[in-house]
Amino acid sequence: MAPAWTGRCPGCGEWNTLAETLRPTAQAAGRPSLRSRAGARSPGGGEPPRPVPLRDVEVPATDRLLTGIAEFDRVLGGGLVPGSLVLIGGSPGIGKSTLTGMALGNLCASGRRVLYISGEESAAQVRVRAERLGDQALAVPALAENSVESVLAALETERPDVCVVDSIQTLHVEGMSGAPGSVGQVREAAAAIMGVAKGLGIAVILVGHVTKDGAVAGPRTLEHLVDCVLLFEGERERSFRTLRALKNRFGATSEVGVFEMRSGGLVEVADPSARFVGEASRAPGSCVLCAMEGTRPLLVEVQALVAPTEVVPPRRVATGIDRNRLAMVLAVLARHGGPSLGSADVFVNVAGGVRVEEPGADLAVALALASAHRGKLLGEGEKPLACFGEVGLTGELRFVAHPERRVAEAIKFGLAPVFAPLAGERTEGLSPQRTLRAALKAALSSTAAGEMREAA
Repeated sequence: MAPAWTGRCPGCGEWNTLAETLRPTAQAAGRPSLRSRAGARSPGGGEPPRPVPLRDVEVPATDRLLTGIAEFDRVLGGGLVPGSLVLIGGSPGIGKSTLTGMALGNLCASGRRVLYISGEESAAQVRVRAERLGDQALAVPALAENSVESVLAALETERPDVCVVDSIQTLHVEGMSGAPGSVGQVREAAAAIMGVAKGLGIAVILVGHVTKDGAVAGPRTLEHLVDCVLLFEGERERSFRTLRALKNRFGATSEVGVFEMRSGGLVEVADPSARFVGEASRAPGSCVLCAMEGTRPLLVEVQALVAPTEVVPPRRVATGIDRNRLAMVLAVLARHGGPSLGSADVFVNVAGGVRVEEPGADLAVALALASAHRGKLLGEGEKPLACFGEVGLTGELRFVAHPERRVAEAIKFGLAPVFAPLAGERTEGLSPQRTLRAALKAALSSTAAGEMREAA
């Protein structure tokens, strides 16, 4: 077979032996065209389906399945929906199996039928890991299987209310080429499980791997196939973990749940702001960011370190924020009244292992960098300075969503006044700033005034 005319056959070496063969079209093959099928009736011989106004569509009432983990249920939008597919991604060792094991244990204790399917570990290995989670986790029935056909048979036989598949990259479909974890295998396995889960009303939690960049591994169609995508983040060297909702057909997106890893499993952090503010250091280069994670205000500490260097180009290290965002803040600082750090190494870290992706963190990063460069504290008193706001390229501070809730969270911990952009009505406890230059002057001049009063 050759894609174009060739005088000499590359196989046998003979001349003028290739014959042209046209590929048959759909009509030539006996299949009706799209135009002819469009006017045909339904296959059953009845009338074609007709659209229904949305106001006339009946919405069935579904009772969600509560996992007994309040942070997990809140990120899900109120619990698991029967017949839904939830994809949880995270780096190895972050605690995905621990979280799902605890959830199944609580569901089993409440009288729900559950099933844990492990494609990576044997049943003995699953039991060893579940022993530290208590008796409820040991009561969960487990199946060590990586064949999709066997998994589907188990779902149809057991008919659980909730099933965990750990992980989707280990399953393989019989009669299909490709190793487990390949694009075709993952897509077909997820589609087959979805068909059975929707038909039987089983809530399925698929555990997935992540890439080096932190995105969910596998084909992008897998994220479009499932109903909810959750990302379990954190550093294995630190105890805090965050569960973030990237997609949710049954609830709000960008919701975040905070957990702490301990010897007995994951422990919910109901008030993470209190934990992070309590550990905040009153030192140059430290600033408290009033962030919004989903519908919850969250106070986190942003730390900065500026050190002179002879290395060209200097290093720019960002942990917990976007590195490109840091480069933009450095450029705006150098152009609009802040320090020029082109010959210094810059390190920025969001303490506690939390990752902040909103632009409202720009002002906190800028103030922390200026404080670290000048070696001066931000704000007055024993409490660190709290702020939020987006920094524009022309040096102005731009409005970010939910300023009232951010300020109220800071006031609860005695961090007023809060530096923030001036937008709309004035909020109690807010110190409005129009530009980055004005914010830098106010933050550092208040520090100088406080130092002069202490000296006097």
